[in-house]
Amino acid sequence: MTKDAPESLIQIARASGESDETPPVDLGARVRELRKGRNWTLEQAAKQAGLARSTLSKIENGQMSPTYDALKKLAVGLEISVPQLFTPPAADKINGRMAVTKSGEGAAKATTTYEHELLGDTLRKKQMLPYRARIRARSMDEFDGWVRHDGEEFLYVLTGVVQLFTEFYEPVELRRGDSAYYDATMGHNVISTSAEDAMILWVTSLA
Repeated sequence: MTKDAPESLIQIARASGESDETPPVDLGARVRELRKGRNWTLEQAAKQAGLARSTLSKIENGQMSPTYDALKKLAVGLEISVPQLFTPPAADKINGRMAVTKSGEGAAKATTTYEHELLGDTLRKKQMLPYRARIRARSMDEFDGWVRHDGEEFLYVLTGVVQLFTEFYEPVELRRGDSAYYDATMGHNVISTSAEDAMILWVTSLA
């Protein structure tokens, strides 16, 4: 991996200081939450699921491990799928996030071939890494081999003219308003063929 590849940018975007592992769901607490979310009493929920009240109470209190048949009855009664019994509630997920990056205020990450400006940099655990790049390179000789990294990538030309080189395709010229979407594990490099440095928008998937 060349130092000019966006690997370091991806690592920066993924770094959050938090574990990506999701803790196991407490089935009893999850069932109780689903029941209360429907404003059902134990009796109502047990009747809906076709289970004894005492059985449902023991499940909610972690006093017994339900059989798969009981899990299926619970899921049907709660009108959800069995996997949803073990899925954290949507309320625990981060929703409604937004980050605004004013022109020229993105975090700068310069290299010999590209000058990156990270966009939406204040958001952690993003699914995409958007950044604007000034293309300084004028020749493939300026790269230490192909750039490769995980994910998919979208490129959109803002100004100037670029040439996109990829490992498995012929080079393609892209002008203002042109775009390309490609598998980023395939070797790729971009150079500017215009007199001035070209500007492009890059969006790389992080998931």
